[in-house]
Amino acid sequence: MRIYNATNSQLNLPFPGGNVSIAPHSVSGNLGANTSSISMLVSAYNTSEIAFIVSGPFELNLCSSIPTVVNYVVQSLEEAIEKLEPKKAVVVEEEKVVEPVKKDVKVKPAKKEVKKEVVVEEPKIEKVEEDTVITIAESEEPEAEPYEPAETDDFCAKDYITNPAIGRDREIKELGLILLTPEKSAILVGKPGIGKTSIVEGLAYQLQRDNVPDALKGYTIISVKTTSLLGSLTNGETRLQTLIDELKGLDKIILFIDEVHMLMGATNESSLDFANMFKESLGRGSIKMIGATTSDEYERYVLRDKAFVRRFQRVDVNEPSTEETIEILMGTLPKIEKTTGAKLKYTYFIKTEIMAFIVDITTEYKRVYGIGSRYPDICITLLNQAFSEAVFNNRDQVNIFDIRSAIEHSKNIYPDVIKKELVNFDQKFKNIIDEENNQ
Repeated sequence: MRIYNATNSQLNLPFPGGNVSIAPHSVSGNLGANTSSISMLVSAYNTSEIAFIVSGPFELNLCSSIPTVVNYVVQSLEEAIEKLEPKKAVVVEEEKVVEPVKKDVKVKPAKKEVKKEVVVEEPKIEKVEEDTVITIAESEEPEAEPYEPAETDDFCAKDYITNPAIGRDREIKELGLILLTPEKSAILVGKPGIGKTSIVEGLAYQLQRDNVPDALKGYTIISVKTTSLLGSLTNGETRLQTLIDELKGLDKIILFIDEVHMLMGATNESSLDFANMFKESLGRGSIKMIGATTSDEYERYVLRDKAFVRRFQRVDVNEPSTEETIEILMGTLPKIEKTTGAKLKYTYFIKTEIMAFIVDITTEYKRVYGIGSRYPDICITLLNQAFSEAVFNNRDQVNIFDIRSAIEHSKNIYPDVIKKELVNFDQKFKNIIDEENNQ
């Protein structure tokens, strides 16, 4: 039998015939296979202090701080403890033949010292061949996963070109009334693409300009990505609970969570915990919350949680009418122009006519079924495509042909509707088309 010392310290092994010393990272000579009693001590005055008392031929492997000893019976426990004084020893034993000595090992982590109890797996027992090499490796503590803060966005710090919630005065007023109600928060419910997030941005737009009641002045709207709240940290605490603990030290915060139904049942216990986590902060009134979800998800997930429904008041967001959608497109136009660097030529009247045609061609029964897009999202998408046509052709002005091309290549409108409406488009804007062709 040979022993390999893989530590950085001198290894002293007391044998009946005399002590055997092995230098760091060296292999001993043949110690024989019929030794009746071997006491092996690792002489290291650090966190890797280890003592094993074994009998007969054996093999020892230390890997990831969990030793595995192949042997029959552990002997001479009292003698080994006396030899180790004043060192501390961890004794590996088979089942419960000898009660292990408890020890607290000081581990030096990243910042401060903590006491950590060494956990040793139950050893495996099997015979080994003669001339077995025993390797003792120094243990390493796994590094803890660093905490990553939730991904957030401050709506009140944005630079708004225009009011992002044009035509949504009723919803913004209703939202403000709910936020002023003690122990109540709001949840926006509506179909996809109708501008639920824009309503929250509209409230932030009014907060920037102090165009709100005095009780809401000074509040900040923080948007949190739902995906950054799912899951747990290495210490077992949920990311959602960690965020709430951080918010307890803040004041006048309105938390906005889009797709809030994804957090229902995100905790280890039940979906009821989600509403209860916010109970203390909501009751204190320093933290308000706005959630947003679609009508289908609200009925499928949210309504089942009575505690959540009791604390969050519903705000129905309806699809805007034709007139409201035209107004929204005209109000959004300056934002698109600044974002793309191109401008839509023509007078205000012609621009209004173009917006009216876009709204008319994207009515409910002309849209491709299943895309789930509604007013004003489907119209804004079509308008953005027209600006992309001009930018792609290196022009800083959007003309009538860009609008026509965006309609012709739209994927959100039925092909037969496009063919029919292109004829109407050419007739309605015939004068403008002729004027552009003559230039």
